[in-house]
Amino acid sequence: MDQNQMADIIEVQQLLARYAVSMTKDDIEAVVEVFTPDGTYSAFGDTYTLADFPTLVAAAPKGLFMVGPPVLDLDGQAGTGTGQQPLCFIDQTNHDQRIGWYTDTYRRTASGWRLATRSMTFLRRSGAKDSGKAHDPRRPEPTAAAE
Repeated sequence: MDQNQMADIIEVQQLLARYAVSMTKDDIEAVVEVFTPDGTYSAFGDTYTLADFPTLVAAAPKGLFMVGPPVLDLDGQAGTGTGQQPLCFIDQTNHDQRIGWYTDTYRRTASGWRLATRSMTFLRRSGAKDSGKAHDPRRPEPTAAAE
């Protein structure tokens, strides 16, 4: 692995750490900053654009976003990549857990590497794996269709 590959990996790892810490701190502005301007988040059978993030995050339970090291496949020359990252969310009010993983795409921008898409898959107690079952009925519908 050369120096440029290592630098790209470290930058994306830090980007994903900023996402988790910002979600834990309920800092929506910092969460939005880790995405490309056309970035999207998919879960619960819907895809949300950045314009929806403030309402989506406000409706979500608050708590600790613990993430593991991501598996990354980055193409530094093209400035694109994909990855997966495990997640364990612990609700602050009752310590209930939600577990699963994110599936991501990344793009290098003038501001550095950013998340272009992030999709959540939940691991259910039943053994099922899905991303289409709402875990919070307060969750808003997307305001605009993602392209």
